[in-house]
Amino acid sequence: MNNEKLRIVMIGCGRFAGNFVSLFKNHPVTEKVYVCDLKKDRERDYMERYGVEGYESFEKALEDKNINAVAIFTPREKHGPMVIAALKAGKHVYSAVPCAVSVDEIIEIEKLVRETRLTYSMGETGFYRAPAIYCREEFKKGTFGKFVYAEAQYNHDIRNMEGSFRSSGGEDWKRFAGVPPFFYPTHSTSMILSALPGVYVKKVSAVGYAESPRTDIYGRDGQNNYHNPFACETMLMQLSNGGVARVSENRCVGWMSPETYITQFYGSEGGYEFSVAHHHQAVWDPARPGKVIMKDVSKQLQPESIYNLMKTDYDEAIQKIADSGGFSEESPIQPTERLPRKEFEGIPNKHNGTHHFLIDDFCRAFETGKLSPTNIWAVARYNLPGLVAHQSAMQGGVLLDVPDLGDPPADWEVLDYRTMQ
Repeated sequence: MNNEKLRIVMIGCGRFAGNFVSLFKNHPVTEKVYVCDLKKDRERDYMERYGVEGYESFEKALEDKNINAVAIFTPREKHGPMVIAALKAGKHVYSAVPCAVSVDEIIEIEKLVRETRLTYSMGETGFYRAPAIYCREEFKKGTFGKFVYAEAQYNHDIRNMEGSFRSSGGEDWKRFAGVPPFFYPTHSTSMILSALPGVYVKKVSAVGYAESPRTDIYGRDGQNNYHNPFACETMLMQLSNGGVARVSENRCVGWMSPETYITQFYGSEGGYEFSVAHHHQAVWDPARPGKVIMKDVSKQLQPESIYNLMKTDYDEAIQKIADSGGFSEESPIQPTERLPRKEFEGIPNKHNGTHHFLIDDFCRAFETGKLSPTNIWAVARYNLPGLVAHQSAMQGGVLLDVPDLGDPPADWEVLDYRTMQ
């Protein structure tokens, strides 16, 4: 148990980080929250908006013995190098997704966490989305039998991402916006793999869509920093348990809000399916050979307000989902009883009610010395397949091996996401 209180500097004051300042500030483990940005006008805006102090620089935070943690909310290509620098400086680290955009950086982060025993937690919303929790629990109970096949995707159209890229990239925003979709695969991969304890991806084959009308963003001729031609990428993954999964990351399909979801999750004895707003379970019927029992489980997986609206005006319900960009309410299946409810009361939640869980995970891991559910060993398994898959897509779909960093050290306990015990 760590007797220290959390004294953390949040690095990056862009559009996304603001969702988390109050959560860090109000968590019972926290003593002090600072904010820091290269653009000091944005930093001052955060200071006024959230009632926190500013901090000089990331580098100064790493030197300051009074600071024991940093939270990285910078552009994704900077995550890896900044996490590595922070761990080397002896700081605990919360990182926005993804972990890193290079295989070598992820390997280095794992090495440092193993050596230092510092807390590292990545804020992966997919782990706490209701369908991921449902598949995780049903698979653990044996409802679905032996895993066979799953599909997940993240559709986030570049047309509703432009503001974020402009905010972080300035005049060169298009050069950053052309990032390969599979450099950011973790929303999709985490939903499938988090339901399959100990399972990892062995091989991938991927293809990409290079016909996007946004030729000013995607291409091999220097339009972006990655010489990436693909606005959409899809991979088939061979899993260590013999199963197969398909994951797609799409940046030129979708509508006004990003959509992250599991479409199908199948085992030998049953499975889960999702369509627009309905969530279904199907299992073999022991009383009727060759027949299945189909059950609507939407009440468990949709927020109460959405579920009630579905019963009275389905069109309005799905429009509300589309307009929300990821509704803020929790669903009944999410373990809200483990949260510091008094301290978090009234603080906005986002991404289908997941933000509260992510910050509590990091803070409780810091406090207990145990591993966050989204520790480096878990998130390496979410992140690495995408990085290798992009290499495959650039080579026309060749089948490639995916490195695996193994399980956490046997003497390092992982917190249970339901109880945080």
